[in-house]
Amino acid sequence: MYTMNQQILNWMDTMGIDVCFINNPANIAYLTGFSSDPHERVLGLVLMSGKGKSFLFTPAMEIGQARRSVSGLDVFGYLDHENPWEKIGNLISTQISGSQKWAIEKNYLTVERLELIKNNCPIDDDILDFTSVIQEMMLIKSPEEITKMKHAGLFADYAFEVGFNSIESGVSEQEIIAKIEYELKKKGVMEMSFSTLVLAGESASDPHGTPSDRKIVPNEFVLFDLGTVYDGYASDATRMAYYGTPTAEQQKVYDLVLKAHMEALKAIKPGVEAGFLDSIARSIITEAGYGAYFNHRLGHGIGATVHEYPSIMQNSQFIIQEGMCFSIEPGIYLPGEFGIRIEDCVYVTANGCEVLTHTPKQLHVIPIKE
Repeated sequence: MYTMNQQILNWMDTMGIDVCFINNPANIAYLTGFSSDPHERVLGLVLMSGKGKSFLFTPAMEIGQARRSVSGLDVFGYLDHENPWEKIGNLISTQISGSQKWAIEKNYLTVERLELIKNNCPIDDDILDFTSVIQEMMLIKSPEEITKMKHAGLFADYAFEVGFNSIESGVSEQEIIAKIEYELKKKGVMEMSFSTLVLAGESASDPHGTPSDRKIVPNEFVLFDLGTVYDGYASDATRMAYYGTPTAEQQKVYDLVLKAHMEALKAIKPGVEAGFLDSIARSIITEAGYGAYFNHRLGHGIGATVHEYPSIMQNSQFIIQEGMCFSIEPGIYLPGEFGIRIEDCVYVTANGCEVLTHTPKQLHVIPIKE
């Protein structure tokens, strides 16, 4: 049974908001339990204060599924030939007369769609941003949410096992990905939390490179960055394998990234700043002479989506709190040579943190298969 979130109601009342329009599908799923990817069509959750009754607005083809998913919330829709913004405006205007003060997700709603809203709804020029409100709501995970993320982490661990066992001479990055995702589907996992990355050798020197038909050859790193979705919650982890025997220099760089990762994990507890965690990992890598090759933040929030608020990055004064979930993923990327990243997502406990994936972090050395 859907009930209006009291935190949202209090914010709307305090700010004098008549209508809060939410169209990020991830946020709609979080608030209602209804998951949908509308593509180019319009999906919106219209929240109204005491002056009106909130409703969910979907493409006509999804009305039945939405009504089955969300009880206690009116569901309306539109056919493809109809103007969805006009219908939304009419549904609101039958309940609230005159000009309306709106809040929107300014980090998601496009300029084009905002113009369409203004053309079809009696909306004030003073439009407030709902983004930080929903970010704060999603920040602290409940025990039930953490349980779901642990399940997603277990499937990620299984994916690493499949991936490591698939490494051999002549197999391509894309073929390994296909094997991982096929085996996960056999386990009932129907959705990855993002496009799986398998990057070998110099391909991994681009942190978010694109897997290709490049074939694995002996004596190179293979980077796995992957995650699954379990009951609406994501996992995200990165592990490294080496096909053959690493050189002393390659092992040194790997051990350096592992040290940065582990020291950052040890420092996590409620009350520390996000920037402090980043500085711990970054200083280890920088002092060893590789600072220029660690070219991204240390981590990101995770939960109902794979990248959430906040960023664990340099100079951030954001205070870590119990119940938060985020990644720790230092890396070193040597252009044209190789890239190394080690990533776990954690949930913050009263005295530290617990990881959500448990695949061992030592370098997985795979003997060359003749």
